[in-house]
Amino acid sequence: MSVQNYSLGQVGDYEIKQLKVFKTVVDCGGFSAAETSLNIGRSTISLHISNLESRLNLVLCKRGRGGFSLTEEGAIIYKMTENLLESLDAFRTTVNNLNVSLTGKLRIALSDKVSLDPRSHFPELIKHFSNVAPEVFITTNVASMTNIERMVLNDEADVGFIPYHRKLDGLDYVHLYNDRCFIYATKDHPLATMSVQQQEDNVDSYPASHAGLKYHEQASEQISHMMLSSVSYFYDSRLALILSGQYIGFLPERYAEPYIKSGQIIAIAARKRHYNLGVAVATKKTAQPNKPRELFLDVLHNTIKDLVVAPY
Repeated sequence: MSVQNYSLGQVGDYEIKQLKVFKTVVDCGGFSAAETSLNIGRSTISLHISNLESRLNLVLCKRGRGGFSLTEEGAIIYKMTENLLESLDAFRTTVNNLNVSLTGKLRIALSDKVSLDPRSHFPELIKHFSNVAPEVFITTNVASMTNIERMVLNDEADVGFIPYHRKLDGLDYVHLYNDRCFIYATKDHPLATMSVQQQEDNVDSYPASHAGLKYHEQASEQISHMMLSSVSYFYDSRLALILSGQYIGFLPERYAEPYIKSGQIIAIAARKRHYNLGVAVATKKTAQPNKPRELFLDVLHNTIKDLVVAPY
C-alpha cells in the first residue's frame, strides 16, 4: 500500500473496535486461535483486519502457509494499540470515579487528647471532609498508640492520630506537631521543696507512673532509671495518680499547663529531665484504593499548612 499523501483523519469507535480485534489476533498468535476469544468466525476476523489495513493504508500482518506474523509496521501499530487501549481504560475509570458519589466509611482512631488539641485541627478537618463527602459514615475511637498501630495495620482503622514513639515499616506518617514532656509532681511532694540540683539527684528515687509502652530513644534515656511503680497510658488517669501525691510522671507541657497555673503541680528537674514527643497521622502503606482515606489526607494537607518533621 502507498503512504504517499495519506492522512488518517479522525479515529472513531469502529476503528477502535477493529484495533481490539487486531490486538486479540496478535495476542492469540493467529486468526484461528483468536476465534474463541473473539467469539466470531475466521472469515469475519479476516474481514476486520483487511478493513483496518485499508483504513490505515498499511499491511499489518502476513498470513498463509508460513503462519501468522506481523510486518514491521504491524508491530508498531500493535504497540500503539496497547497504549491507546490502556489510556482509554484509564480515562474511563477516572471519569467513572469522578461521577460516583463518595460513600462508605472513614474509621479514625485517635490517641488521648489529640482530637481537641487545637494543633491537630481535628474538628476543622472533619468539617471540611464532611462538606466534600457528606455521605461517608465517620467513626472515631480513642485507643492506645500500640492499639492504633495494630488497627491501622489490620485494616480495622483507616487513619490513626498517634504519638510518634517509633516508626513502623508498614505505616506512612504525616507529622502534625511536637510536644515537650516534663516530670510533674504535686506542690506537696517531697521533690517540690528541693533545689533544682537536689531534684536532679533524687528524682529517680520516687515512685513514678508511666505509659507502659516502648519509648523512642530520647524518652527511654529519661525514663529508664526512674522508679516505675504504676502504668497509666492515658493522660487523665496519669495526672490523677500524680495529683494523689504518691507518684510523679511525665506529661506533655501543653496538657499540664492549666494545672501548673492553678498551682496543683510543678515541673521537677526541668533543666535536664525532658524529652520531645511528636504527634502524627498514620496510614497503612497499601496499593488497595480507599477513596475516603485519600480524601481525608488531601483535606489534611490543604488544611494544615505548617506540617512539621519528626523530632527524632
